[in-house]
Amino acid sequence: MQYSEEEQKPEENRCQQKNNTDDAEQKEENSSSPVMDRNPSPPPEAADGLETEDVDAIGDTVYSKHWLFSTLTRLIHMVTDLSEENPEAQMKLSDDDEEDLCKVWDMAMDKDVARFLQEFKAADILLGVISKSRCPRLTEICVGILGNMACFPDTCVTLSQKEDLCAVLLLLLGDADPPTLLETSRLLLTCLSHKDVCSLWLQRIRQQTSVCPNLCFIMCSSTNTDLLEKVGDLVDKLFDLDEELMKSWITAKPHNKKGDESDTPLDLTSCLLEAVKQLRSEKLNGIEIYLHIFQLITTVEEGLENFAAPNGPGKALWDFVCDIVCEDLCQQNDLEVALHEQKSTLVQAFAVLQALYRCQDQWRSRADPSTDLIWIILRLCQHHSENTEGASDEQLQALFEIASEFLADLCIHIPKEAVLDLVNKGYLTAEICVAAATSLLPTYKTSFQHLQAALSEADPELADVMRTQFPD
Repeated sequence: MQYSEEEQKPEENRCQQKNNTDDAEQKEENSSSPVMDRNPSPPPEAADGLETEDVDAIGDTVYSKHWLFSTLTRLIHMVTDLSEENPEAQMKLSDDDEEDLCKVWDMAMDKDVARFLQEFKAADILLGVISKSRCPRLTEICVGILGNMACFPDTCVTLSQKEDLCAVLLLLLGDADPPTLLETSRLLLTCLSHKDVCSLWLQRIRQQTSVCPNLCFIMCSSTNTDLLEKVGDLVDKLFDLDEELMKSWITAKPHNKKGDESDTPLDLTSCLLEAVKQLRSEKLNGIEIYLHIFQLITTVEEGLENFAAPNGPGKALWDFVCDIVCEDLCQQNDLEVALHEQKSTLVQAFAVLQALYRCQDQWRSRADPSTDLIWIILRLCQHHSENTEGASDEQLQALFEIASEFLADLCIHIPKEAVLDLVNKGYLTAEICVAAATSLLPTYKTSFQHLQAALSEADPELADVMRTQFPD
């Protein structure tokens, strides 16, 4: 699965996002000042004796080295003093400290600043702060700064080579603060997207056994949709890169993040299902991510065995994806809109449904497809037979191929009652029958024969149309 460049771009911190209006007003009042207009003035004398602002500027930016030094130094003293006074006490940032640190977060979006922070050993400083921090907001900001630094290849390589830092970041997936978890997931996803360090991070994630249970716990318990979407991105990336890791996580039965063996084990696929249910009403893009994860799981034997188990999540996932397709993606009269806007999501959805349909023999109750689902598949076949403009669209072609294969599977077991219901609802017309036959023949001749036999009992006239158009 390809990821957009946007995922690897530096991220503006939420502090600034919440105060865009105030910032705009301030810039208007101080239009002659540089962006960082609240920074202290440059030191009176530069290191080489030149009293110029250029010496204090970071690269080609207007950001001040002196201000950055003083802010990070103040941060070190602040955390050290508070941890020495009462190491267990919850710490709260002052408004001024939070504002300055948010500025550093935003500054790290700049390549020159990111490199300067790297040279200044900021990663080591931030690691020390994270380790001692008793303030969720401070931890979030520090991880956010690192996340922005990691967006640039050279700084990402440097950060990824720091064993202690990487170990702490993986352990942060067990944190209780959603914003910190969001920034940690973003940072890990960014590092995994850099080819030079990807294998290094995969190795560490395989070795750190807490990663899987921590991610499972987030997915099955969080209601934060931004976090669930980002965690989905992270899991999707991991499974796309490392099939063996995916297999091991599918078969593992991690307990909760506290390691309490008395608790019910967390099942990866059940946790994924809980997460996508939470996303359904707000994050359609997030649903596509999770559907792709499920589709990846169905490509390995371990995944199919998990879905086929009598007490497994297969039937629950089938019901959920059917609802998504019939109620959210392809409502009564909007197939054209769905094909235009949701074709990639539909590809994942039908691939998952087809795989689940083929492994339902051990389920306690069969996954009999609803007439609405069958009708949608038939309409896809009709659209494909009547429209040639999608021939160059790879996603549409993939969708039509999956729909044809799925229809062939359904026709093998389709009962007369289901066909009669389709006829009575007006779903099965002569045009639809011809389109269905066109999709099935010549590849799925047995499926076509089953459909024709069921149609002969339910509606002999339509069956005659089929025989006329497609004689043996």
